[in-house]
Amino acid sequence: MAINEEITLKKLEVFLSFMELNNLARVADALGQSTVSVHRALHSLEDGLRCPLFKREGRSLIPLHTAYTFAESARRALAECEEGVRKVREMSGINPVRLKIGSLYSLTLHCIPQLVIALKLRRPGLDIDLTLGSNRDLLQSLADGRLDAIIIGVQEDEQHAGLVAVPLFQDDVYLAAPLASPYAGAASVDLQQLREDKFVTLSEGFVTSQSFNHAFDLAGFVPDTAMRVGDIFSLINLVSGGIGYSLLPGRVRAFSSRIELLPLDARYGSHQQITLLMLSSRERDPNLLALAAECRLYGRGERATGS
Repeated sequence: MAINEEITLKKLEVFLSFMELNNLARVADALGQSTVSVHRALHSLEDGLRCPLFKREGRSLIPLHTAYTFAESARRALAECEEGVRKVREMSGINPVRLKIGSLYSLTLHCIPQLVIALKLRRPGLDIDLTLGSNRDLLQSLADGRLDAIIIGVQEDEQHAGLVAVPLFQDDVYLAAPLASPYAGAASVDLQQLREDKFVTLSEGFVTSQSFNHAFDLAGFVPDTAMRVGDIFSLINLVSGGIGYSLLPGRVRAFSSRIELLPLDARYGSHQQITLLMLSSRERDPNLLALAAECRLYGRGERATGS
Protein backbone atom coordinates (compact mmCIF):
# COMPACT_ATOMS: atom_id res chain seq x y z
CA MET A 1 0.00 0.00 0.00
CA ALA A 2 1.31 3.47 -0.93
CA ILE A 3 0.20 5.02 2.39
CA ASN A 4 2.49 4.43 5.39
CA GLU A 5 2.75 5.70 8.97
CA GLU A 6 4.48 8.89 7.80
CA ILE A 7 1.37 10.05 5.93
CA THR A 8 -1.26 11.23 8.41
CA LEU A 9 -4.30 13.50 8.27
CA LYS A 10 -2.63 15.92 10.67
CA LYS A 11 0.38 16.23 8.36
CA LEU A 12 -1.94 16.79 5.42
CA GLU A 13 -3.57 19.64 7.36
CA VAL A 14 -0.13 21.18 8.02
CA PHE A 15 0.84 20.74 4.37
CA LEU A 16 -2.35 22.38 3.06
CA SER A 17 -1.99 25.25 5.53
CA PHE A 18 1.53 25.84 4.26
CA MET A 19 0.34 25.76 0.63
CA GLU A 20 -2.23 28.42 1.55
CA LEU A 21 -0.06 30.67 3.75
CA ASN A 22 3.41 29.94 2.27
CA ASN A 23 5.14 30.83 5.53
CA LEU A 24 6.23 28.52 8.37
CA ALA A 25 5.63 31.08 11.12
CA ARG A 26 2.12 31.90 9.91
CA VAL A 27 1.23 28.20 9.68
CA ALA A 28 2.56 27.68 13.20
CA ASP A 29 0.39 30.55 14.48
CA ALA A 30 -2.69 29.30 12.65
CA LEU A 31 -2.36 25.73 13.94
CA GLY A 32 -1.02 26.54 17.41
CA GLN A 33 2.25 24.69 16.82
CA SER A 34 5.93 25.60 16.79
CA THR A 35 7.71 26.33 13.52
CA VAL A 36 9.96 23.37 14.28
CA SER A 37 6.93 21.05 14.48
CA VAL A 38 5.56 22.43 11.21
CA HIS A 39 8.90 21.96 9.44
CA ARG A 40 9.26 18.45 10.86
CA ALA A 41 5.74 17.49 9.69
CA LEU A 42 6.45 18.68 6.14
CA HIS A 43 9.80 16.88 6.01
CA SER A 44 8.22 13.69 7.40
CA LEU A 45 5.44 13.89 4.81
CA GLU A 46 8.05 14.04 2.04
CA ASP A 47 9.72 10.96 3.53
CA GLY A 48 6.39 9.14 3.55
CA LEU A 49 5.71 10.08 -0.07
CA ARG A 50 9.30 9.24 -1.05
CA CYS A 51 9.13 12.32 -3.22
CA PRO A 52 10.30 15.92 -2.67
CA LEU A 53 7.57 18.53 -2.37
CA PHE A 54 9.70 21.59 -1.73
CA LYS A 55 12.90 23.24 -2.86
CA ARG A 56 15.02 24.56 0.02
CA GLU A 57 16.35 28.10 -0.39
CA GLY A 58 18.01 29.08 2.86
CA ARG A 59 15.25 28.86 5.48
CA SER A 60 12.50 29.14 2.87
CA LEU A 61 10.51 26.31 1.32
CA ILE A 62 9.47 26.76 -2.31
CA PRO A 63 6.67 24.40 -3.45
CA LEU A 64 7.53 22.21 -6.43
CA HIS A 65 5.06 21.04 -9.09
CA THR A 66 4.68 17.84 -7.07
CA ALA A 67 3.39 19.88 -4.10
CA TYR A 68 0.65 21.52 -6.17
CA THR A 69 -0.39 18.16 -7.62
CA PHE A 70 -0.45 16.47 -4.23
CA ALA A 71 -2.38 19.40 -2.67
CA GLU A 72 -5.36 18.70 -4.95
CA SER A 73 -5.58 15.12 -3.72
CA ALA A 74 -4.90 16.09 -0.10
CA ARG A 75 -7.79 18.56 -0.12
CA ARG A 76 -10.17 15.92 -1.42
CA ALA A 77 -8.92 13.38 1.14
CA LEU A 78 -9.40 15.75 4.09
CA ALA A 79 -12.80 16.87 2.81
CA GLU A 80 -13.96 13.25 2.43
CA CYS A 81 -12.69 12.38 5.90
CA GLU A 82 -14.41 15.40 7.48
CA GLU A 83 -17.64 14.49 5.69
CA GLY A 84 -17.39 10.93 7.02
CA VAL A 85 -16.82 12.19 10.56
CA ARG A 86 -19.80 14.53 10.22
CA LYS A 87 -22.08 11.72 9.05
CA VAL A 88 -21.18 9.23 11.78
CA ARG A 89 -21.47 11.92 14.45
CA GLU A 90 -24.90 12.89 13.18
CA MET A 91 -25.87 9.18 13.23
CA SER A 92 -24.77 9.14 16.87
CA GLY A 93 -26.94 12.15 17.69
CA ILE A 94 -24.07 14.63 17.71
CA ASN A 95 -24.43 17.75 15.58
CA PRO A 96 -20.97 19.07 14.81
CA VAL A 97 -22.12 21.28 11.92
CA ARG A 98 -23.32 24.04 14.25
CA LEU A 99 -21.03 26.14 16.43
CA LYS A 100 -22.50 28.32 19.20
CA ILE A 101 -20.31 31.36 19.87
CA GLY A 102 -20.87 34.07 22.47
CA SER A 103 -19.40 37.55 22.37
CA LEU A 104 -19.73 41.22 23.35
CA TYR A 105 -21.81 43.88 21.58
CA SER A 106 -18.68 46.02 21.28
CA LEU A 107 -16.96 43.39 19.09
CA THR A 108 -19.73 43.18 16.49
CA LEU A 109 -18.49 45.97 14.21
CA HIS A 110 -15.19 44.47 13.05
CA CYS A 111 -13.81 41.54 15.03
CA ILE A 112 -16.72 39.08 15.08
CA PRO A 113 -17.84 39.58 11.44
CA GLN A 114 -14.27 39.07 10.20
CA LEU A 115 -13.85 35.92 12.28
CA VAL A 116 -17.19 34.47 11.14
CA ILE A 117 -16.40 35.15 7.47
CA ALA A 118 -12.95 33.56 7.78
CA LEU A 119 -14.35 30.56 9.65
CA LYS A 120 -17.04 30.01 7.01
CA LEU A 121 -14.38 30.09 4.28
CA ARG A 122 -12.36 27.51 6.19
CA ARG A 123 -15.40 25.31 6.98
CA PRO A 124 -18.20 26.12 4.50
CA GLY A 125 -20.59 23.52 5.94
CA LEU A 126 -20.45 24.98 9.45
CA ASP A 127 -23.49 26.90 10.73
CA ILE A 128 -22.85 29.49 13.43
CA ASP A 129 -25.14 30.80 16.17
CA LEU A 130 -24.03 34.08 17.78
CA THR A 131 -25.15 35.09 21.27
CA LEU A 132 -24.34 38.55 22.65
CA GLY A 133 -24.20 39.43 26.33
CA SER A 134 -22.06 40.35 29.31
CA ASN A 135 -18.91 38.55 30.43
CA ARG A 136 -20.78 37.11 33.41
CA ASP A 137 -23.64 35.67 31.34
CA LEU A 138 -21.39 34.35 28.58
CA LEU A 139 -19.00 32.62 31.00
CA GLN A 140 -21.97 30.94 32.71
CA SER A 141 -23.39 29.79 29.36
CA LEU A 142 -20.00 28.37 28.40
CA ALA A 143 -19.76 26.47 31.70
CA ASP A 144 -23.33 25.14 31.27
CA GLY A 145 -22.63 23.91 27.74
CA ARG A 146 -25.07 26.32 26.09
CA LEU A 147 -22.15 27.88 24.20
CA ASP A 148 -19.18 26.17 22.56
CA ALA A 149 -16.82 29.14 22.79
CA ILE A 150 -16.86 32.80 23.78
CA ILE A 151 -14.84 35.82 22.67
CA ILE A 152 -14.77 38.40 25.44
CA GLY A 153 -12.55 40.95 27.13
CA VAL A 154 -10.64 39.91 30.22
CA GLN A 155 -8.70 42.00 32.69
CA GLU A 156 -4.94 41.66 32.97
CA ASP A 157 -3.88 38.60 35.02
CA GLU A 158 -7.48 37.27 35.02
CA GLN A 159 -7.48 33.45 35.19
CA HIS A 160 -10.20 30.98 34.23
CA ALA A 161 -9.65 27.44 35.47
CA GLY A 162 -10.62 24.66 33.08
CA LEU A 163 -10.61 26.93 30.03
CA VAL A 164 -8.22 27.30 27.10
CA ALA A 165 -7.46 30.94 26.26
CA VAL A 166 -6.39 32.26 22.85
CA PRO A 167 -5.58 36.02 23.01
CA LEU A 168 -6.51 38.17 20.00
CA PHE A 169 -5.56 41.76 20.88
CA GLN A 170 -5.24 44.25 23.73
CA ASP A 171 -7.60 47.21 23.94
CA ASP A 172 -6.89 50.33 26.01
CA VAL A 173 -9.60 52.09 28.01
CA TYR A 174 -10.27 55.82 27.43
CA LEU A 175 -12.33 58.64 28.89
CA ALA A 176 -15.47 58.93 26.75
CA ALA A 177 -16.71 62.52 26.52
CA PRO A 178 -19.14 64.52 24.35
CA LEU A 179 -17.45 66.44 21.55
CA ALA A 180 -17.77 69.86 23.21
CA SER A 181 -16.45 68.82 26.63
CA PRO A 182 -13.83 70.92 28.49
CA TYR A 183 -11.34 68.09 27.86
CA ALA A 184 -11.75 68.03 24.07
CA GLY A 185 -8.44 67.37 22.34
CA ALA A 186 -6.51 66.76 25.57
CA ALA A 187 -3.36 64.63 25.20
CA SER A 188 -4.31 62.85 28.43
CA VAL A 189 -6.86 63.27 31.20
CA ASP A 190 -6.26 63.06 34.97
CA LEU A 191 -9.30 61.45 36.60
CA GLN A 192 -8.72 63.64 39.66
CA GLN A 193 -10.03 66.54 37.56
CA LEU A 194 -13.41 64.79 37.25
CA ARG A 195 -14.18 64.22 40.94
CA GLU A 196 -17.22 66.52 40.73
CA ASP A 197 -18.48 65.27 37.36
CA LYS A 198 -21.25 62.78 36.64
CA PHE A 199 -20.54 59.39 35.08
CA VAL A 200 -22.53 56.69 33.32
CA THR A 201 -21.37 53.09 32.90
CA LEU A 202 -22.41 49.56 32.05
CA SER A 203 -24.11 47.26 34.53
CA GLU A 204 -22.04 44.85 36.62
CA GLY A 205 -20.95 41.75 34.76
CA PHE A 206 -19.52 43.53 31.71
CA VAL A 207 -15.75 43.73 31.30
CA THR A 208 -16.03 47.47 30.67
CA SER A 209 -17.66 47.96 34.07
CA GLN A 210 -14.70 46.06 35.57
CA SER A 211 -12.32 48.42 33.76
CA PHE A 212 -14.37 51.39 35.03
CA ASN A 213 -14.11 50.20 38.63
CA HIS A 214 -10.41 49.37 38.28
CA ALA A 215 -9.50 52.82 36.97
CA PHE A 216 -11.31 54.59 39.80
CA ASP A 217 -9.76 52.24 42.36
CA LEU A 218 -6.40 53.46 41.06
CA ALA A 219 -7.64 57.06 41.21
CA GLY A 220 -8.67 56.58 44.84
CA PHE A 221 -12.28 57.79 44.73
CA VAL A 222 -15.78 56.56 43.91
CA PRO A 223 -17.25 58.40 40.90
CA ASP A 224 -20.68 60.01 40.99
CA THR A 225 -22.48 57.47 38.79
CA ALA A 226 -25.76 58.86 37.48
CA MET A 227 -26.84 55.78 35.56
CA ARG A 228 -25.94 52.18 34.70
CA VAL A 229 -27.21 50.61 31.47
CA GLY A 230 -27.19 47.15 29.92
CA ASP A 231 -25.76 47.82 26.45
CA ILE A 232 -22.92 49.77 24.89
CA PHE A 233 -25.12 51.64 22.40
CA SER A 234 -27.29 53.23 25.08
CA LEU A 235 -24.17 54.14 27.02
CA ILE A 236 -22.64 55.92 24.03
CA ASN A 237 -25.88 57.84 23.47
CA LEU A 238 -25.92 58.95 27.11
CA VAL A 239 -22.35 60.22 26.84
CA SER A 240 -23.02 62.06 23.58
CA GLY A 241 -26.14 63.62 25.14
CA GLY A 242 -24.14 65.05 28.03
CA ILE A 243 -25.65 62.88 30.77
CA GLY A 244 -22.21 61.90 32.02
CA TYR A 245 -18.69 60.84 31.13
CA SER A 246 -17.70 57.18 30.91
CA LEU A 247 -14.68 54.93 30.46
CA LEU A 248 -14.83 52.92 27.23
CA PRO A 249 -12.47 50.67 25.24
CA GLY A 250 -10.93 51.95 22.03
CA ARG A 251 -12.86 49.49 19.85
CA VAL A 252 -16.08 51.50 20.26
CA ARG A 253 -14.52 54.56 18.58
CA ALA A 254 -16.10 53.62 15.25
CA PHE A 255 -19.57 53.23 16.79
CA SER A 256 -20.26 56.97 17.02
CA SER A 257 -18.84 60.24 15.72
CA ARG A 258 -20.61 62.13 18.53
CA ILE A 259 -18.21 61.20 21.31
CA GLU A 260 -14.48 61.59 21.80
CA LEU A 261 -12.19 59.01 23.38
CA LEU A 262 -9.41 60.71 25.32
CA PRO A 263 -6.32 58.91 26.71
CA LEU A 264 -6.21 58.52 30.47
CA ASP A 265 -3.22 59.58 32.53
CA ALA A 266 -0.84 56.60 32.69
CA ARG A 267 -1.49 56.24 36.45
CA TYR A 268 -5.02 55.05 35.71
CA GLY A 269 -4.24 52.97 32.64
CA SER A 270 -6.58 50.02 32.18
CA HIS A 271 -6.50 47.38 29.46
CA GLN A 272 -8.77 44.63 28.21
CA GLN A 273 -7.38 41.51 26.54
CA ILE A 274 -9.81 40.32 23.89
CA THR A 275 -9.64 36.54 24.22
CA LEU A 276 -11.21 33.36 22.88
CA LEU A 277 -12.20 30.99 25.70
CA MET A 278 -13.30 27.36 25.37
CA LEU A 279 -13.48 24.35 27.65
CA SER A 280 -10.19 22.45 28.01
CA SER A 281 -12.11 19.21 27.59
CA ARG A 282 -13.13 20.27 24.06
CA GLU A 283 -9.97 21.92 22.76
CA ARG A 284 -9.44 19.15 20.14
CA ASP A 285 -12.91 19.62 18.65
CA PRO A 286 -12.31 20.25 14.91
CA ASN A 287 -14.66 23.24 14.77
CA LEU A 288 -13.09 24.83 17.84
CA LEU A 289 -9.61 24.17 16.45
CA ALA A 290 -10.65 25.99 13.28
CA LEU A 291 -12.03 28.91 15.31
CA ALA A 292 -8.85 29.08 17.41
CA ALA A 293 -6.73 29.10 14.24
CA GLU A 294 -8.72 32.04 12.83
CA CYS A 295 -8.43 33.90 16.14
CA ARG A 296 -4.64 33.48 16.09
CA LEU A 297 -4.49 34.79 12.54
CA TYR A 298 -6.73 37.73 13.44
CA GLY A 299 -4.56 38.55 16.45
CA ARG A 300 -1.42 38.39 14.31
CA GLY A 301 -3.02 40.85 11.87
CA GLU A 302 -3.99 43.23 14.68
CA ARG A 303 -0.42 43.23 16.03
CA ALA A 304 1.01 43.78 12.54
CA THR A 305 -1.19 46.85 11.99
CA GLY A 306 -0.64 48.17 15.52
CA SER A 307 -4.38 48.14 16.27
